[in-house]
Amino acid sequence: MKTNLQRIKKDIEQLAKFNSSPNKGLTRFSFTKEDREARNYIKNEMREAGLKVYEDAAGTIFGRLQGEIENGPVVMLGSHFDSVKNGGNFDGPAGVVMALEVARAFKENNVKPKYPIEFIAMIEEEGGRFGGGLFGSRSMAGKVSRESLDKYKDKDGVSIAEAMKEFGFDPDKIYEAERKSEAIRAFIELHIEQGPVLEKKNIDIGIVDYIVGIEEIEVTIKGRPDHAGTTPMNMRANALDAAAPAIAKVSEFAIEAGEGTVATIGTLNLKPGAANIVPSDVIFTVDIRSKKEECKKQVRNKIINLLKESTARTNCNLEIVQKLDVAPVKLDEQIVADFSKGCDELGFKKKVMLSGAGHDAMIIASIAKVGLIFVPSKEGRSHCPEEWTDYEDLQKGIELAYYEVLKLCK
Repeated sequence: MKTNLQRIKKDIEQLAKFNSSPNKGLTRFSFTKEDREARNYIKNEMREAGLKVYEDAAGTIFGRLQGEIENGPVVMLGSHFDSVKNGGNFDGPAGVVMALEVARAFKENNVKPKYPIEFIAMIEEEGGRFGGGLFGSRSMAGKVSRESLDKYKDKDGVSIAEAMKEFGFDPDKIYEAERKSEAIRAFIELHIEQGPVLEKKNIDIGIVDYIVGIEEIEVTIKGRPDHAGTTPMNMRANALDAAAPAIAKVSEFAIEAGEGTVATIGTLNLKPGAANIVPSDVIFTVDIRSKKEECKKQVRNKIINLLKESTARTNCNLEIVQKLDVAPVKLDEQIVADFSKGCDELGFKKKVMLSGAGHDAMIIASIAKVGLIFVPSKEGRSHCPEEWTDYEDLQKGIELAYYEVLKLCK
């Protein structure tokens, strides 16, 4: 092994301490105190590994190892360091730790790359604070506008732009985070599987060849708050009555679309939220995922058409905001083949597989060659405190990443 198991364990456990919900899983939202603490740890470890550290305009952390070709296209590797609310310690940080440990292994083995390497820790992949997600990678791909930074807000009404300013970043310079395709040689991400396949089949490595497309919409229906006892049923503008038909059909629409399409209502908020008041506002999100773009759009269109019918019938107003829309992505065939060869040489059991979860890799694939490594998740659990990957399993994924980055940078 070129990498060190104890350092990997230390990184995961140290990053887990920067948490706003101790004993209730990991909660680390972007541009918060916990973000700052994790950020400082990551930057210090990068410097210890001999890297030149900087942050881009979106807040992503980079540790650069210069190559013989000083201004050549960079090989990138890493993942994100934010979390969902009450999540686990491995979703995202496993890939950041991969980058840190590969950097250390390069230093210890005195590897002098031909091409520069950037070890990265991305921000706001989960969208846990502001919604949408994949913020760091979308900024790198030039897919974040200045206007959107005012549009997306957290539960307290703080916009991304306001949070960035408070944290020390300038939202007016978000365009500076964009990276051109010709400037990136490849991007490698490692992630826990977040599913049960690898563990159940006793497989060491998942080699991802496709990532599903994801669409997330936020639906707001506005009616009128009325007294629940004195307002006749035929004189109400009940926002929940308008929302209910579509909410009831979301799962059915996904099943009808087929091709493994899934759809989920993850948040649902009623206002004013009192037992004796007719709901005036209903706000909910719909997350739609499929390996076929046409299936994803089919579900979206059915939901929207049904909402238009029900809001018109109930005298309510409808607003739909698209928070995320990413097409299914096919990852680089050569890197997939390299991963397979690497597993054979390293003695790891492997499986080529689809990713049903979205990752920064799917965004960066629009500007660079991308490879995505999965390592097993215990019982397939993720986005919960019980999320776990054995450190030995994580190390195998990191060894494969080291193998591939060594090849790409020579």
